[in-house]
Amino acid sequence: MWLPFIHTGEFMLNLKLYSIISGSSGNCSLITNGKSNILIDCGMSGKRAAESLESLSVSPNRINAILVTHEHIDHTKGVGIMARKYNIPIYATEGTLLKSEIGKVSDELINTVTPDITYDIAGIGITPFSISHDAQEPCGYVSDDGNTRIAIATDMGIMTDNVLSRISGCDSVLLESNHDIDMLRFGEYPYALKQRILSDIGHLSNKAAAETALELVKRGTKHLMLGHLSEKNNMPDIAQMETYNHLTDNGVKIGTDVTLQVAERYKITPFIDGGIM
Repeated sequence: MWLPFIHTGEFMLNLKLYSIISGSSGNCSLITNGKSNILIDCGMSGKRAAESLESLSVSPNRINAILVTHEHIDHTKGVGIMARKYNIPIYATEGTLLKSEIGKVSDELINTVTPDITYDIAGIGITPFSISHDAQEPCGYVSDDGNTRIAIATDMGIMTDNVLSRISGCDSVLLESNHDIDMLRFGEYPYALKQRILSDIGHLSNKAAAETALELVKRGTKHLMLGHLSEKNNMPDIAQMETYNHLTDNGVKIGTDVTLQVAERYKITPFIDGGIM
């Protein structure tokens, strides 16, 4: 039975977010407080996902849930095998579940979530929110343990007022910074693909990420990680510099008001935490 999340006051470590991989070639993140462990997407092989978790001293058998943002293969490649091998429940919107190609998974492991409703999953409040992307019923997720709030906000063509309201006030945000607009426009992609990425159901540009980052800092976010960078139409230094410049031009002090980093494409990136440096 699904129940609204109610913080019990039980002492637990703060939530932490690790980006395991991030980019157009695959996405997977871990939310953990040392007791509960939740994967958000698994766009990598089950073997590699398990190895990555072990490197963080988290046994795959201790994963309480896999939250799926949408059905694209760079987010779902390893979802089915991880669920079957380690008996991990899967949570996603109805549309995502209908479209996801994850193989046969026991009905007991399949759970449907509805945007803007908060669920208690392993003692963590999980709130999905709708995003604008070319998928059936895509969503992002906010995780809240009553002390720390973390948001995953990637794979969206535009930053809507609803999304901004949902992720505002989060301590840490993994925010999409997919492409440099000029690199995309003058790059090698076919015209139709360029238009899809630039559309309202495509991906956030570095410019859009920078503007969103400023709004988030104004509303209390202390840690920002830019993620889901395009391999062909972006570079980590370019993405980080655009957000860095926009924040500093508006009076934000990096390292004092907010930490800023970029998620690695192929390896684990822990959020800078433990307070502002």
